[in-house]
This record gives sequence, structure tokens and C-alpha cells, in this order.
Amino acid sequence: MTTASAPGKIILFGEHAVVYGRPALAVPVTQVHTDVDITDSDSAGIWIQAPDINLHAELNTLPSDHPIASVIHNLFFLSRVSPFPKLNIKITSTIPVASGLGSGAAVTVALTRALSAHIHYPMTDEQVNAFAYEIEKLHHGTPSGIDNTVITYAKPVYFVKRSPSPSGRGARGEGGIETFKVGQPFMIVIGDTGISAPTKESVGDVRKLWEADKTKWESVFDQVGVIANAARDSIERGKMKELGELMNQNHTLLQEMTVSSPELDKLVTAARNAGALGAKLSGGGRGGNMIALVEADRAEAVAKSLMDAGAKHTIITQVA
Repeated sequence: MTTASAPGKIILFGEHAVVYGRPALAVPVTQVHTDVDITDSDSAGIWIQAPDINLHAELNTLPSDHPIASVIHNLFFLSRVSPFPKLNIKITSTIPVASGLGSGAAVTVALTRALSAHIHYPMTDEQVNAFAYEIEKLHHGTPSGIDNTVITYAKPVYFVKRSPSPSGRGARGEGGIETFKVGQPFMIVIGDTGISAPTKESVGDVRKLWEADKTKWESVFDQVGVIANAARDSIERGKMKELGELMNQNHTLLQEMTVSSPELDKLVTAARNAGALGAKLSGGGRGGNMIALVEADRAEAVAKSLMDAGAKHTIITQVA
């Protein structure tokens, strides 16, 4: 048997603006993960079991653009495997789907690592990340690349999209990824609205806003970029009160982008009222998750307030 695992992820700052070349910060969430087990099979074909999404099928019965099928087909094309081996692939995950925790990218990364190891086609982290990004493009249109990056490296990262932004102005900074230092560990409470929120839709809607008034939205994205850079500085210096206020500012700009929702705003308000240092939506928005920065002794109280305000479940995670 060959096994591989990949964590979830949460974006701290910069979602949506990151697509347009501004920086974003994100961290892995190791409390949730995707696991892939691969064994050789006596039966013809490649059989895939993914009980969390009620999938039990042979590869050839799936459309070629199915997220799991596309990983297998593209990896075997890349590695020049022919004919395809007879395999049983089991995929399990504790990462909620379409909630901003990177479930799709985690499946891609874990499956890529398990498959490449099983067929003796070694891949570096850089190669896994590049391959996962190509898969993300198939399913999200113009993804930022942050999900696959954080999940592949399983480290806190400062990310700037390398390729030119849609505006043609290019990415800020040098581009690519950097791990960033955490001056002191801090606690994040993640609250899940329970509302499925496909990233592609909110990314597409923000793009329509940008196309209709590029000057306005470039300015908004610039403000988000300034906040993300300030947040990195606050994290490196261990200034949590500053970080909380930056979260609040970022959430206001995401509301302006129309990617928040009444459910997200209710959870953000509940967290702040319960003593969080700051709170904002995280990810694509319109549902999915929000995050609250908390002092350790307030984490449980904030988590309870989120449940009372309608969160379906919460995760308390430490960033270190």
C-alpha cells in the first residue's frame, strides 16, 4: 500500500485581491486532512472509492474533467505511464467541501503524492505544487494558487502570484512564495457557516466588478495588499492587537467586493462581541468559513459564541 496525506488551509489575508497580484497570507490547518491509500488490484481498471462524496466508480466511467479523474489522467500522461496499472484508490477526508479550507487542493496534492510514489515517479514539492496548480486551473478558472501552495508545503506562507495579474500590471514584489516567521504563536477560531461556496463563482463575480470599473477595484485591491503586508509585519513582531484590527479592515473591503453574506457577517460580529481581537471571512466568501483571532483563554468562549450564532462547527487552531 502507498499512502499520502495533505492538510487543510485557511487564508488569513488577501483573498480575491491575490488573483490580481497582491499579496496574501495563509496557513495550514493540520486538524483536518485528506488521506489517500493506493493498492494494486487484481481487477481490471482503476477503482476509486471516496466515501465522503459517495463515489465508488471505475476511472473510465468518470468524465475526463472530474476533479479526481483529471489528476489521474494528467499525472499518467506526465509520467508516460501506459497502459494504466490496475489500482484501488481510497480517498477519505475530514476537510469540509467548498468551505474555504482547501478540500479540492488537498485531494489533488495527496492523490498526486500517493500516485507518483506508487508508480515510482518521484516529484519534488515544487513539481507537486506546479502540477496541483494546473489542476486547480481546470476547476476554478483563474485561481490564485494559494491553496495548492500552502497545502503542498504545509507551512505558513506569504504568497504573491508569479504570473501577470489580469490587469497586465504584473504581480507586486518578487512573486512566488515565502515562508514567514511567527513572532509568537497565536490562536485562530474557524467558524463554518455550513453553506457550500464554490470559489469559481465568487472569483468570477469579482472579476466582473473589476472589468466594469478597473480604476476603482485596483484601488481596493491595493488597500488589501497594504493590509496583507502590514499583517505579515504584525505576525513577525507578535503584535496581535494590530493583527486583529487588520482583520476587521480586510473584512470591510471583502464586504465591499460583495463576497460576504449575512451568515458570515453574523458570525464575524458574534466573534468580536465575544472578545475576539478581530474577525473576517476567509476564502471565496458567500458562505464557507470565517476566522477570528483570539487570545488563548478566550478561544472556547468565542467558539461557543459562533455555534450560538449559527456556525455548523468550529475549529480552534494554533499558528506557530
